[in-house]
Amino acid sequence: MAAAGALPAEWIKNWEKSGKSEFLQLCRTLSENKSHENVTFRDIQQALYELANHVVKGNLKHDQASNVLSDVIEFRDDMSSILADVFCILDIETSCLEEKSKRDHFTQLVLACLYLVSDTVLKERLDPETLESLGLIKQSQQFNQKSVKIKTKLFYKQQKFNLLREENEGYAKLIAELGQDLSGNITSDLILENIKSLIGCFNLDPNRVLDIILEVYECRPEYDEFFVPLIESYMYMCEPQTLCHILGFKFKFYQEPNGETPSSLYRVAAVLLQHNLIDLEDLYVHLLPVDNAILEEHKREIVEAKQIVRKLTMVVLSSEKTEEKEKEKDKEEEKTEKPPDNQKLGLLEALLKVGDWQHAQSIMDQMPPFYATSHKPIAIALCQLVHVTIEPLYRRVGVPKGAKGSPISNLQNKRAPKQAESFEDLRKEVFNMLCYLGPHLSHDPILFAKVVRLGKAFMKEFQSDGNKQEDKEKMEILFSCLLNITDQVLLPSLTLMDCNACMSEELWGMFKTFPYQYRYRLYGQWKNETYNSHPLLVKVKAQTIDRAKYIMKRLTKENVKPSGRQIGKLSHSNPTILFDYILSQIQKYDNLITPVVDSLKYLTSLNYDVLAYCIIEALANPEKERMKHDDTTISSWLQSLASFCGAVFRKYPIELAGLLQYVANQLKAGKSFDLLILKEVVQKMAGIEITEEMTMEQLEAMTGGEQLKAEGGYFGQIRNTKKSSQRLKDALLDHDLALPLCLLMAQQRNGVIFQEGGEKHLKLVGKLYDQCHDTLVQFGGFLASNLSTEDYIKRVPSIDVLCNEFHTPHDAAFFLSRPMYAHHISSKYDELKKAEKGNKQQHKVHKYITSCEVVMAPVHDAVISLHLPKVWDDISPQFYATFWSLTMYDLAVPHNSYDREVNKLKVQMKAIDDNQEMPPNKKKKEKERCTALQDKLLEEEKKQLEHVQRVLQRLKLEKDNWLLAKSTKNETITKFLQLCIFPRCIFSAIDAVYCAHFVELVHQQKTPNFSTLLCYDRVFSDIIYTVASCTENEASRYGRFLCCMLETVTRWHSDRNIYEKECGNYPGFLTILRATGFDGGNKADQLDYENFRHVVHKWHYKLTKASVHCLETGEYTHIRNILIVLTKILPWYPKVLNLGQALERRVHKICQEEKEKRPDLYALAMGYSGQLKSRKPYMVPENEFHHKDPPARNAVAATVQNGPGGAGLPASLTINAAKLEESTAEETDKLKEKTQGAVKVINKAANATPKVTTSNGNSASNSKIIKEKDDKEKSGKEKDKEKKEKTPAAIPEAKALGKDGKDKPKEERANKDDKSRETKEKTPKSDKEKEKAKKEEKTPKDEKSKTVVTNAESKFAAEKEREKEPSRERDVAKDMKSKENIKGGEKLSVAGSLKSPVPRSETSESEREQKRRKVDTHSSPSHSSTVKDNLCELKDSSAKHYINHTTPALSKSKEREVDKKDLDKSRERSREREKKDEKDRKDRKRDHSNSDREVPQDSTKRRKEENGTTGSSKHSKSESPSDSPRSNEKEKEKNKSKSSGKEKGDSVKTEKMEKSSSGSKKESRHDKEKTEKKEKRDSAGGKEEKKHHKSSDKHR
Repeated sequence: MAAAGALPAEWIKNWEKSGKSEFLQLCRTLSENKSHENVTFRDIQQALYELANHVVKGNLKHDQASNVLSDVIEFRDDMSSILADVFCILDIETSCLEEKSKRDHFTQLVLACLYLVSDTVLKERLDPETLESLGLIKQSQQFNQKSVKIKTKLFYKQQKFNLLREENEGYAKLIAELGQDLSGNITSDLILENIKSLIGCFNLDPNRVLDIILEVYECRPEYDEFFVPLIESYMYMCEPQTLCHILGFKFKFYQEPNGETPSSLYRVAAVLLQHNLIDLEDLYVHLLPVDNAILEEHKREIVEAKQIVRKLTMVVLSSEKTEEKEKEKDKEEEKTEKPPDNQKLGLLEALLKVGDWQHAQSIMDQMPPFYATSHKPIAIALCQLVHVTIEPLYRRVGVPKGAKGSPISNLQNKRAPKQAESFEDLRKEVFNMLCYLGPHLSHDPILFAKVVRLGKAFMKEFQSDGNKQEDKEKMEILFSCLLNITDQVLLPSLTLMDCNACMSEELWGMFKTFPYQYRYRLYGQWKNETYNSHPLLVKVKAQTIDRAKYIMKRLTKENVKPSGRQIGKLSHSNPTILFDYILSQIQKYDNLITPVVDSLKYLTSLNYDVLAYCIIEALANPEKERMKHDDTTISSWLQSLASFCGAVFRKYPIELAGLLQYVANQLKAGKSFDLLILKEVVQKMAGIEITEEMTMEQLEAMTGGEQLKAEGGYFGQIRNTKKSSQRLKDALLDHDLALPLCLLMAQQRNGVIFQEGGEKHLKLVGKLYDQCHDTLVQFGGFLASNLSTEDYIKRVPSIDVLCNEFHTPHDAAFFLSRPMYAHHISSKYDELKKAEKGNKQQHKVHKYITSCEVVMAPVHDAVISLHLPKVWDDISPQFYATFWSLTMYDLAVPHNSYDREVNKLKVQMKAIDDNQEMPPNKKKKEKERCTALQDKLLEEEKKQLEHVQRVLQRLKLEKDNWLLAKSTKNETITKFLQLCIFPRCIFSAIDAVYCAHFVELVHQQKTPNFSTLLCYDRVFSDIIYTVASCTENEASRYGRFLCCMLETVTRWHSDRNIYEKECGNYPGFLTILRATGFDGGNKADQLDYENFRHVVHKWHYKLTKASVHCLETGEYTHIRNILIVLTKILPWYPKVLNLGQALERRVHKICQEEKEKRPDLYALAMGYSGQLKSRKPYMVPENEFHHKDPPARNAVAATVQNGPGGAGLPASLTINAAKLEESTAEETDKLKEKTQGAVKVINKAANATPKVTTSNGNSASNSKIIKEKDDKEKSGKEKDKEKKEKTPAAIPEAKALGKDGKDKPKEERANKDDKSRETKEKTPKSDKEKEKAKKEEKTPKDEKSKTVVTNAESKFAAEKEREKEPSRERDVAKDMKSKENIKGGEKLSVAGSLKSPVPRSETSESEREQKRRKVDTHSSPSHSSTVKDNLCELKDSSAKHYINHTTPALSKSKEREVDKKDLDKSRERSREREKKDEKDRKDRKRDHSNSDREVPQDSTKRRKEENGTTGSSKHSKSESPSDSPRSNEKEKEKNKSKSSGKEKGDSVKTEKMEKSSSGSKKESRHDKEKTEKKEKRDSAGGKEEKKHHKSSDKHR
């Protein structure tokens, strides 16, 4: 111990002298230093310790030290205490030392100083043993025991009371203190002091006091501001955990089985938590039930919900048992109804009530989702908190105009969530609170409405454009939050509300501001996800389905109203589930559609929107097949849904955008099934029907104005479509779907075959194509009648853009643009009318034409790009555009329809007058309606009449520039049919009528370069290809077109006067075709009436041939289409009895064959067959249809020899001739020989000339039947001989020829003569003999042709020739028919040549001609010369016919002249033919050796037919150029001149003919001899040739 530092050694040594005084001086100095109290105290301690230490060591005597210490004591008051401390330390130190002396020195020092320090202080600080040695105490042991007892008494013996009964006064005072009136100036601090005093005075237990403070606070909850600070202050005196434990004990007290925790306790705990006086984690562990138990309960609830669902969906048979079970269940539920209190939920409720959202949230997070809020009190408490939080914002933006509302006072609580002032504030707390509420917002409909109104206000702000970029981003986030809230809170809550229609409407107020994509997404989640998220919702779903089943089972037409109300009630809360079930029922039973649609009238707007979504979802269901299992028809569920769609969208104001977009998307994806929906919607909403089964009356009405269409054009009376069609239009325009849908449909129509056609049945592909097309037509019709000019022009691009950029087919492109042109022209016209007030008709027309030019000029330019430049050589762009831009409305006024509808209204008005039961006011109303309608119709008719007149004026001015015919008229007709008529006539029923009407109009306008005759001929000539390539509906339209064309033709055919008036002098019926221009044409160039009748007969025959061919094929499409076409043209065809019978037989056969195989064909055939039978009385025999007088035979012999089919000549003349078995026996023999000999040669010729064969006019299919006939004919020839010889007068031709009977002997003579000549030619002789015979026969002819024959000679020759002709002709015709039938398609040319009764050389000419024709057609099909040639021949033949009808009336001399001329002519002809024959022979030789050439020729022929080029013009080549084209008078004049000269003159018309006729007579004779030789050689090959024809025919 280094104590010497403070007391130097010198002081001790010289203690008495100086040391003592130095020490005292030090102590005094230290004592007087007051500035550093702590330092001084420590230094004095140190000094005294060192002094004492020197004594212990023995350096200083104890008495010396005690003396000094007695002096030092006086320096400070506490000096004795310091000294006691020093003694205490030395006591401890010395007691540890082993040296006895030091201990003794210490004891002596203390004893010496006892007077300086009191005994008490020493007893306090020194060890008991030391005290005993000092004599201050007797025994240390006793002293120790005593001190322990005192300490125990002091520290461990309680002197406070924790029970009232122990210290009732103190606690009574405490309660009085806390319970006093606190309204004065009493503060918590003042009370706290009083409490402390009471605790001290009455020894109260502080924990018990805290408990009492809490109890009083529970009873006086309104004094939060007093008690909370009081408790906070009091807690400074306690340990922090104390408060929490006390609360925990309180909660534990109520955790008995039937204990119920008071709400006041929850509230106190909540307030203390809110003020952070306790921690939630500390308190949470004291609460029951434990979290695991809560989780278990939640799972159990889910299982129970699922069981309930299972029970509801089960089919229960015995209802009594279930009732009993339910009763038992109810009893069980009553027993177990009272579960022990859930203290966690109680606390949560209290927290929410005091507005402590943070703590409440953390409690909810510990529980399963929505478990807490599924308890109503908590849900209501949370709703209340939300009410308070949104109050200022709601007052500002949410309150509807005029509504006062009851303001909600905010919580008197600074720690509650901050109230929302802006939408941004909602995001902080409110949205979160709502998410915790979930479906249980249903407990507070008022809050629900408020939230929805805030949403509405937000959407208003969101959709206004005045926001900055940052704000926009914030708004976007808020919008997505709003959508989330809607999905997770609003819709599920609506589900749990009990049919609250107002809420549904309120919600719609917000929903309608969302784009439909968002709405549908929300509905989808609501329907498919929300119901599985919560046990309560699972139950609700099951109950809804159960109820829906109950209602749907009982729904009928009769109880629509009550059922509708039930459906309405159910739908307010759970529309998705209900509609899903209803739609599933509709898909199964389509008879439910009407009652369901009627029963939906009690829905809210939101429900209608949900219904639209449900419909789209049902349509898009990927699990459903869109086709029936047979793959040929669209599934019935889809048809039912489509029909329901149409009805429901029309009747109720449902938004259409989603549905229309769905259809558009399906089309984009290349699926056209769903067009069915669009079709139904447009039909129901706009009243525009698309039906192929329109009657002619309806069609006629459809060509009038809108009012007439509505009244007479549709099957159902469509009323009140104004609103619904307006809705549809708005939906299309608002979402820009009008044009895209059109374009998609137009593209899809062509895509159907390739995209959807692949594996699908042809029938279905046709159906889809038709559906696509019909919907396009219907939709386009809707746009046309509903869009304004501006809408149209704004949306529909120009025609070239449509076709070239959007790849819209031309027909569809014009169909879409047509209304635009019409609107545009009429608006321009109105402008011009307003500009000038000229009222004259002329002015008006002029203005109309001007407006047309303005509108159509750009169109004329635009269409040029649509086709190759070559096209515009024949038809002008103006003509093309005019054709495609006009409609039936522009061409004719349907006066009959207008009259019909007006008469109907008159009848209606009369019926109203007669009706006694109808009340007068209703009568008046109805009559007014009818009158108004009648006035409208009459006004409309007048307006249309004026319009049509203007259009016709315009066409009159345009017509001269229409057809340019730079190539040929034939080519022009081809282009016209190909680019205009055919595409448009199958577009729609009205277009079919339009096309027929347009052709007639072009004819009536006397359009230059338009050959009506050619046009009709090309339309009727070969319909096989067009019919075969149609779909079902197209066939129906094509049939309508043919029907209208036939109607016109039949009208002209019916009466000479009509024909003369409408066709007689029109350029369309010119029989000479020049390349361009029309020189007015004299009468001889016109086709006369009788020949026109022949032509019409030919057309009928052609139709029969084509029909029979199609029916024979066995192809489904061919048969179906031809039956449809035939049904359509039934009013005008067949008119000729034998053609009708041929058809009837074939159809009968179809009926038998298809009865089991293809029932739809069977039904069609049966239907047609029945109708055909009913038409039989109206059919006429052929000779009534067109005259077949024998004088005509002369001409016929010449003309027909190259086969029928010239436009001027009916093919069937020849056929019918075959039926007249009246030729003489000799002739039949000759014929037999002929068929075996020359015919074979000619067959080759026929093969070499495909053009002719196309025109031959008999159908291949009849070949079997006719073969049999032929055999019969041959076998029965002998009988025929006798008959004919006996009764020559019975022959109709003979009768007609010789009216006075003089001609009979002539005819017989002629027959013999004929026979002799024929046998010379035909019987097998040696070549030389044959040649001789020929020479003998020819020489007189040649001489005649060179010189003018004497009168007598000429008379005789002419008569002979004359008599020969008819009989020979008949024979030939007969034979020709048999041959023709054997050969099917290629026979007629043969037949024609057989017929020619003129010597062999004539036949050879026909062959030569055929060859020429072949060369022509191959080298230059459009060459003008061929056309001239054609029609000149046509003209000749027809003229000849006409002449021959009138011949019998001439005098005999005239007859002779004619005959002579004929004879000359025939000789001339024979010469020409010989020459040509030679060439043909060579050809034929080549053909025979290389017979496979026949097939390609066949195919070229077919190609020509397909192209529609085998019109009358080409057929007419087959007629002999020898026929005179002049009238009788001219004929007589000509007789006098050389026939050969005439022949040449005629033939100049074709280059080929010039060549052929230029050869000398010698050559021709020489040729003839060669021909004979060749013929013999060829006769052997003839049979093979025949076989070959057959095979090639089959091949075709």
